[in-house]
Amino acid sequence: MIHRILALVRVATAATIVAGLLAGLSTAQTAEFSGARAQGQAQLPNPYRLVENQFVLPDGRKMGSTSGVAIDRDGSSVWVVERCGGGSGALACVESNVGPLLQFDSSGKLLKSLGAGVFGTPHGVHVDREGNVWVADGNGKGSKGHQVVKFSPGGKLLMTLGKPGVAGDGRDTFNQPSTVLVAPNGDIFVGDGHGGNSNARIVKFSKDGTFIKTWGKKGAGPGEFETPHHLAMDSRGRVFVADRGNNRIQIFDQDGNFIAQWSQFGRPNSISIDKNDILYVADSQSDERTNAGFVKGIRIGRATDGQVTALITDPEPDGIGEGIAVDSNGNIYTALTDKQTVRRYVRKSGS
Repeated sequence: MIHRILALVRVATAATIVAGLLAGLSTAQTAEFSGARAQGQAQLPNPYRLVENQFVLPDGRKMGSTSGVAIDRDGSSVWVVERCGGGSGALACVESNVGPLLQFDSSGKLLKSLGAGVFGTPHGVHVDREGNVWVADGNGKGSKGHQVVKFSPGGKLLMTLGKPGVAGDGRDTFNQPSTVLVAPNGDIFVGDGHGGNSNARIVKFSKDGTFIKTWGKKGAGPGEFETPHHLAMDSRGRVFVADRGNNRIQIFDQDGNFIAQWSQFGRPNSISIDKNDILYVADSQSDERTNAGFVKGIRIGRATDGQVTALITDPEPDGIGEGIAVDSNGNIYTALTDKQTVRRYVRKSGS
């Protein structure tokens, strides 16, 4: 009888261990990736080449600092948000009469310019399934900034979230929002905050702009943020957050429940996920001082399991963009804040 009891105990213990392993799979995966850090990434292939000087503005207009880039619903034209000719920390758009929201065709020709007189420091741009263009307007001055703005494809102002020029942490205010994402069902997610004394949370709204919930706070634990700098969604509807200040991507369901965190993609500025769940992550800040063991670059991998499969580097100190987007043909576009330009990467022959 004693032997039978001991056998049952061993079986129950084994079952408990297995259940714990299954329940903690994402945590174990996180630990594995965190421990691996950048080992072996230097040997990753680079299947892309850079195309220089693709995007050109008309004579007399200067491209300002760019941090946001997105692909239009057509799958090929490119939306860029720039700071009205000003530098990275400038508030040039506050006094400018030019439209900082730009649409280019795939050859780099400017198609339209929108949003004159609307923004303070436009930061992130997103195109939803209906072709509407959303912009997160970060810092501001006077009656501009600290808001999220929605335009129709033709440029009509359709919606404003937040109170223009008013920083706050309530249901109807933001403090330096960095990014906006619209789910297939129309729900709106805002990455609210840009480090420092700004907010550090995700705010969720319904399609009509009604507040639903918020999650996250300043910190480094699961579900906490230093800088929720960019958002993306995979085919399973999971929300990926580029928590740049904490050198990680955090993954949540659409109710804000924590799923996993990945550090193997470096210090993520922005994220793009294509229809095949290929994950593209722009990292323009990693070095031995900021994120030891990693280099600046664009890391490509799988959103399904977090495996990194390719790495694009650049010999220029400021050559890697902050914003990132991928068109339907797999071409990569990055927005560079300091160099004030947009770059295009195309696949090498045979890749």
